[in-house]
Amino acid sequence: MLIYNSQLKKLILPEYGRNVHQMVDHCMSLTDRAERNRCAKTIIAIMDNMLPEQREEANHVQKLWDHLAIMSDFKLDVDYPVEIVEPSHLDTKPERIEYHLEPIKYRHYGKIIERMIDRAAQYPEGEERDALVMLLANHMKKSIFQINNEVVDDAKIFNDLAHYSHGVIRLNPETHILHEFQVAQSPTSAGKKKKKK
Repeated sequence: MLIYNSQLKKLILPEYGRNVHQMVDHCMSLTDRAERNRCAKTIIAIMDNMLPEQREEANHVQKLWDHLAIMSDFKLDVDYPVEIVEPSHLDTKPERIEYHLEPIKYRHYGKIIERMIDRAAQYPEGEERDALVMLLANHMKKSIFQINNEVVDDAKIFNDLAHYSHGVIRLNPETHILHEFQVAQSPTSAGKKKKKK
């Protein structure tokens, strides 16, 4: 009768595989302390060979011995060459990060566009400000187009710009024309050759 992995006990650290876990179980069953120590060092060497990319880390050896202790459920009585992690430290959760959410007038534009419009409104009138405003307006139009893939009226963008800037930035749809965006066509499979039967 076949025995499936789903019928066996769950692995504590699956990245090492079932064989290493069985070695740890065997090591715990040894009664002679010197033999247990030799067995633990052999298991550490095997674990080290399994994950060679981690050798560059500063606490590599510490991590291996910690993993050995974790796999034995901290019941393996050997002479650890390093101070192993305490079981209580494994369940600690990081402190909650407070996010400072600011209200966004139009979520499809995002907060960065709001800030850029505020900066553009503070610029002195001239070519530099006009170029920045047109870049912002085109980006706003593209943002709306990405959401609904429909033709976006330039007048709507200009109204949003005026609203964001509290009337400081006003563009006329008759004198200012924004880019037209189109949905990119997906590549076709016409270039692929059909296999001969």
